[in-house]
Amino acid sequence: MGTDQRVEQAWATPSRDEIPAITKAHVAGLESTDADAAWVLAGMHHVVITTLGRKSGTPHKVALPFWRDRDGLRVVVASFAGAPQHPSWFLNLSDPVANPEVHCRVQHGTFWSVPDVLEGDEHSRIWALLTEDRAWYNDYQAKTERTIPLVRFPESRTDSETRGDS
Repeated sequence: MGTDQRVEQAWATPSRDEIPAITKAHVAGLESTDADAAWVLAGMHHVVITTLGRKSGTPHKVALPFWRDRDGLRVVVASFAGAPQHPSWFLNLSDPVANPEVHCRVQHGTFWSVPDVLEGDEHSRIWALLTEDRAWYNDYQAKTERTIPLVRFPESRTDSETRGDS
């Protein structure tokens, strides 16, 4: 059973070469406003995730559409349009030394998250529900031998909370 987050793909998938430039422009647009016109594209809400490069330590931002699971938690898809390799943002957040938490910006707010990369039965369950609403991800999966990762972003703390490192 799908959710009220159903979106029909009414656009051509950009090439993998175009995706970085589109993402950079999208991040800039999202950082300049909280308007729906920027944050809700093609019927999908977005999140800006900031990771640190696992080799460089440099901050990197990516804008991604999210889908909410039955608990209301944001889930993103590391599809890279079905590329044979994982997107860089996913590789960065998968490194718990470089990114024990990631900063997330959503429309009207920000938070920190300890990302949850879904695996096994949980991945399969969420994938089935998500692709009922966003079927094109099945097309992306068919283009690659890798299992396309799903990442859940629970809110672990707000920007105003300090980390208890004592």
